[in-house]
Amino acid sequence: MRIAVPNKGRLHDPAVELLERAGLHLENGADRKLYADTVDPDVSVLFARAADIPEYVADGAAAVGITGLDQTRESRVDLVDLLDLEFGRCRLVLAAPEDDGIASVEELANGTVATEFPNIAADYFADKPVSPDIVEVSGATELTPHVEIADAIIDITSTGTTLRMNRLAVVDEVLASSVHLFADPAVAEDPKVQQVATALESVLSADGKRYLMMNCPEDALADVEDVIPGMGGPTVMDIDGQDAVAVHVVVEEREVFETITRLKEAGASDILVTEIERLVE
Repeated sequence: MRIAVPNKGRLHDPAVELLERAGLHLENGADRKLYADTVDPDVSVLFARAADIPEYVADGAAAVGITGLDQTRESRVDLVDLLDLEFGRCRLVLAAPEDDGIASVEELANGTVATEFPNIAADYFADKPVSPDIVEVSGATELTPHVEIADAIIDITSTGTTLRMNRLAVVDEVLASSVHLFADPAVAEDPKVQQVATALESVLSADGKRYLMMNCPEDALADVEDVIPGMGGPTVMDIDGQDAVAVHVVVEEREVFETITRLKEAGASDILVTEIERLVE
């Protein structure tokens, strides 16, 4: 099974890191190569432009692909969205020059919109009461209103800095995007595809969580359980020869500081906090 992964840019490193954390270690590196093997002999990686990955998957060159939702929507290919990988978050927005006073989509009835995403733009305006002309550009989209190529743009923004630098104001949000795992519909239910999806999901599930282990007297167990109900309740194990139990639980990282204080007050001791690499729910 082949996984298509962005070959460069801001999506490359997070995608490779996620595969590594999921146990799919790349054996011959990820730099300046077209293919890479993984420790799983049945899984390899194909490096391609993020914009080309939907087509690679749709054509069967790869069974699954890691790329932005925006790229898949723009390609208009039929893929199965298996998993939001929760990185590469951005927005496609409709924006216009601050000084032009365009505050709504309706004001573009006779206007022109420049974008690198003509299909997404066409789909967006198909649901609106106006149909401006759409001009496809290949870069520097934010400059087009200032050189009278367009009245507005549809472009990607993460922080809004580039828009502000070019004196552009957001009129509407077109699409919220992040990186997803997509599959060819013909193989989406294949056991190996599902195995990869589960491995990646287990890494995402572990993010922001910590594993707590502790001992507590049996007569304090109820108070300890009140402090940390955990995911489905804590795991409790008897300690041979003692009137005490061992308690294991998964908690949110942001709650660890306060939780430890409350656990000690409830009677817990020997509290150990560890990171979680993967969590299969």
